[in-house]
Amino acid sequence: MKYPYTGIILSGGLSTRLSGKNKAFIEINGKRIIDNTCAIFKRLFKEVILVTNNPESYVDLGVKMVSDIYPVRSSMTGLHAGIYNALYPFTFAVACDSPFLNRQMIENILSHITEETFIIVPKVEKGFEPLCAVYSKKCLPSLEDAIENKRYRILGIFDKGNTVKIPEADLRKFDPELLSFFNINTPRDLEKAKTDLARIYRRQCPDNSGRQNENS
Repeated sequence: MKYPYTGIILSGGLSTRLSGKNKAFIEINGKRIIDNTCAIFKRLFKEVILVTNNPESYVDLGVKMVSDIYPVRSSMTGLHAGIYNALYPFTFAVACDSPFLNRQMIENILSHITEETFIIVPKVEKGFEPLCAVYSKKCLPSLEDAIENKRYRILGIFDKGNTVKIPEADLRKFDPELLSFFNINTPRDLEKAKTDLARIYRRQCPDNSGRQNENS
């Protein structure tokens, strides 16, 4: 089943702490992070958008690509561009450096969508996870107001509408180690992702690797 929503992937930029590597192209479990994310999103969503200012680097992915509308590099401007260009009223957004997305957990988050939804965001012990969350088209005015006033924290718009916070206990029912929220920012993160966490992910989510038919 494909949901009538748009999946948004924020490509981000080069990581100075990883010798300028494009984190989307890092291989975990023998597959680039971006390929794994696209495989999962193609099975989940009727539309997949990659937000990037370097589309030539991603032509092999076979997804819709858009660029930032506002000339500011931030997660908020990328999120805005994705939502603005989405065909569907609800979107699910992630960053390109999340190698361990759990499809069942994503589907659980999507199950909370109603006509009144503004945002649906996971909340864990360390705080909110705004780049593994649902956003309605109704967020656009709040995003635009924040960007134009140089307030680039996505959390700053949570109080502008009906925001549902999914508690950690509910998230762990589907993603016991909360691997979906792991991002690669440092060489240590990369080493951890390629060893211990990769083994856990293979065991917990054998069908999330994208090795099955991506269009099924």
